[in-house]
Amino acid sequence: MTFDFSTLFWIAIVVIALQPLLMGRWFTVRRAQAIRAIEKKHGTRVITMIHRQEQRRLFGFSVARHIDLEDAQTIIAAIKETPDTVPIDLILHTPGGLVLAAMQIARAVEAHPAKVTVYVPVYAMSGGTLIALAADEIVLGEFSVLGPIDPQILGFPAASIVKARDSKPVADVMDLTLVLADVSEKALAQVKRGAVELLTPRLDQGAAEAIANKLAGGHWTHDYALTAAEAKGLGLPVRVGMPIEVMGLMKLYPQPIQQSGVEFLPIDLPRRPRG
Repeated sequence: MTFDFSTLFWIAIVVIALQPLLMGRWFTVRRAQAIRAIEKKHGTRVITMIHRQEQRRLFGFSVARHIDLEDAQTIIAAIKETPDTVPIDLILHTPGGLVLAAMQIARAVEAHPAKVTVYVPVYAMSGGTLIALAADEIVLGEFSVLGPIDPQILGFPAASIVKARDSKPVADVMDLTLVLADVSEKALAQVKRGAVELLTPRLDQGAAEAIANKLAGGHWTHDYALTAAEAKGLGLPVRVGMPIEVMGLMKLYPQPIQQSGVEFLPIDLPRRPRG
C-alpha cells in the first residue's frame, strides 16, 4: 500500500485536529485517577472547582472563567448525592464570580452534615472566599491566599461608591451616582448578611459580624491577597499545609498554549565524586 504526498498531508491534518481532543481525554483520565487516589487516602468525597484558564482568547476576544450558575448546579448536585456520613474535600482555585452562584454553593457546603474541608492550593478570591467561609476547615498552602468579598458594581467597589456619594452634599451628586450608591448599599448589606449566615454555625454572632464587616466592608482593594496568618487573625478556621497529592492534581489542569514568558529548566545537581 502506497501513500502519496496528498494522503500524508491529510493524515497530518487529521492528527493535528485530533490532538487537542486526545490530550484533553488523557488529562481527564489522569485527573480521575488523581481524584480517586485522594479520596482513598483521605477517606473523603473530592469535589473540585478549578478555573485554571483564567485568561485565554477565542476569535480575538478575551474569555475568562468564573464561578457561574452552571458551577453552582453541578457542585450542589455532587454535594447532595454525597452520603451524610461522608466528609467532603472541596478543592478551589478561582478568581471569584457571581455572588448568587457562590452563595448557593456555600449554603450547600454549610448544609452537609459531615465535615467539609476547603483546599486552596493557590488562590480562592471573592466568591471563592465566600464559599470557603462555609467550610469546617480551610487548608492553605504556604503561599496560598484568600481575598475580600466586597461586592463590585459596574466594576467599582460598592463601598467606594457609597463613600463618593457621602463625600459631598447630595445636591452636588449626579443622579447616576445616587442610584449606584443605593444599589451598592443593598449589595453590601446582602453580602455581609450572607457571610454572617455562613459563619454563625461555628462562631458567635458578634465574631461572625466582625469578620463579615472586615471582608465585605471595602477595607482593602478587591484583589488584596489575604494570607493564612491574616485569615487566622480574623478568626477563620485556617490550617497551613497543602497535601502534595492536591498540588499534583493541579498540574493536570494545564493552561492553554500561550506565550507566558515564564520558563525554567530542571535542576541539574552536581554529581558527587566517587571515592
